[in-house]
Amino acid sequence: MKRLLSHMFLWLLIFGVFCPHPSFSATDREQEVREAVTAFVTSRTAGMGWDVSIRRMNITGAAKLPEGAIDYEVKPQQQWGGWGTTSIAVVARQKERVLRNITVRIEVEALADTVVALHQIAQGEVVSAADVVSQKREITYNSSHAVRTVDEVIGKKTRTTIKANQPLRADQVEKVPLVKVGQIVTIVAENEVMKISVSGKARSSGAEGDIVRVQNLSSLKEISGRVIDASTVQVQF
Repeated sequence: MKRLLSHMFLWLLIFGVFCPHPSFSATDREQEVREAVTAFVTSRTAGMGWDVSIRRMNITGAAKLPEGAIDYEVKPQQQWGGWGTTSIAVVARQKERVLRNITVRIEVEALADTVVALHQIAQGEVVSAADVVSQKREITYNSSHAVRTVDEVIGKKTRTTIKANQPLRADQVEKVPLVKVGQIVTIVAENEVMKISVSGKARSSGAEGDIVRVQNLSSLKEISGRVIDASTVQVQF
């Protein structure tokens, strides 16, 4: 019996030497978390047409994870769009058991096509193709109102002075009014059967497609209509 136990101990020793169990260092675990977060950011920003890169990533708690295969679930803050500085929670699970919530602080840089002023554009000027250009610019801290294509601003009037090399925001331009307050216009009401036209006076200003108030000069009644061109407002009939 003792001899059998000795043989078993020898075989176990040999197996332990030549077939060691996999082990993971703290560095290995941090790399796993880093790869999980990187993959998540790449997936989150895919299809946006941006050049995205992670500038910084600080990981807290990955070194305390045990050995063995671990699954990582990345949970960002609810309002995070995929860029800028934020904290992300990474849930580490092993065989469906939660091991640890890891806090990861990241700073993500995003470059996107942005419309930039080629020179200073004064307030009230109508933007032309010679005034702007599309360039790759960082939108990390200026994403919500940045203009993406030149078509969004060409033909519109600036609401404020725009400096040279400055990215344009959507709230810095507005459509040029075709109809202005006090202007005499033609009020048109039509359907498949008939068309009626009367003279009217604009009570509000508006660009093409805008809804404005107009006064019927015959009845003096005010109604709402859609601006068709510089002299025509269409109302529902």
